[in-house]
Amino acid sequence: MNARIARPAAAAAAAAIMLASLSACGGDDAAAPSGKAVVAGVEVVKDQKLHDLLPEKIKKAGEVRVATDVPYPPFEMYVKEGESALTGLDYDLGQALGAKLGVTFAFAPQKFDGIVPALQAGRFDVAMSAITDNKDRQKVVDFVDYSQSGSGILVSDGNPSKIEKLDDLCGLKVAVQAATNQLDLLKSHQDACGKAGKGKIDIQTFPKDSDAQLALRSGKVVAQVLTKPAAGWVAKTADAGKAFDLVEDPAAPGGYNASPNGIAISKQLPELTDAVQKALQALIDDGTLIKIYNKYGVPSIAVKEATKNASVD
Repeated sequence: MNARIARPAAAAAAAAIMLASLSACGGDDAAAPSGKAVVAGVEVVKDQKLHDLLPEKIKKAGEVRVATDVPYPPFEMYVKEGESALTGLDYDLGQALGAKLGVTFAFAPQKFDGIVPALQAGRFDVAMSAITDNKDRQKVVDFVDYSQSGSGILVSDGNPSKIEKLDDLCGLKVAVQAATNQLDLLKSHQDACGKAGKGKIDIQTFPKDSDAQLALRSGKVVAQVLTKPAAGWVAKTADAGKAFDLVEDPAAPGGYNASPNGIAISKQLPELTDAVQKALQALIDDGTLIKIYNKYGVPSIAVKEATKNASVD
């Protein structure tokens, strides 16, 4: 249950909300030619020791070529529809990593299913696109893991039904997009509802996440289950944060069935992997990473340690 094993249709719904609010939360963070960047209100500066770890080809080029599949809110988005300027959690993190390493992280759109082949072919050095770290991908790329994400629960503002965890959905009407991992999650939880002596979840399926959110707005359901990053972004941006709340279950901080998402790096560039891992850890240690995640409404999916190839499959 994770962000980008394949492109879920949830992105389309969140993208619609994103377009109405990006001018307020994107585009203000930018890398400077000096190697500095202001990201999520934090000035990030070059660490010469980390810069020295970079491969010579990266130092000479002065940039890291980054593949990303746009849009996939809140990870990657366009600042304005029809224009090429990017924003999003991955983009901001890339700018912070680039500033810390003293190079530019140059993002370029690439269809998701072509990202790993493009890395293998040497067209890009890195991919930042909410990619799930798994064993199959590790055969051809290395991952520096920067988040844990699974499924989350979206409720109406104020959480009137007092939903605190997945078990609280038993016996209630819950919206979910059809043909998703989130639907599978709800179906698989029905036995647990029965064993707990509660009624089964009354699962209401919808063609799109936006349809499910309309049902939640109108009171036809008490909750919606979708990817936690998307749920956090919708809660933060819909009606300026006044329409929905994100349920935070302490037992599942990254979401239910969370898996690691990683920065994919060409196996031909092990020095780059090492440098990115150390730069990410520096951003964790100084608090920059959590501020980036807070900006997009998903602080709970941030990692506390920059691991390498931490797949759980």
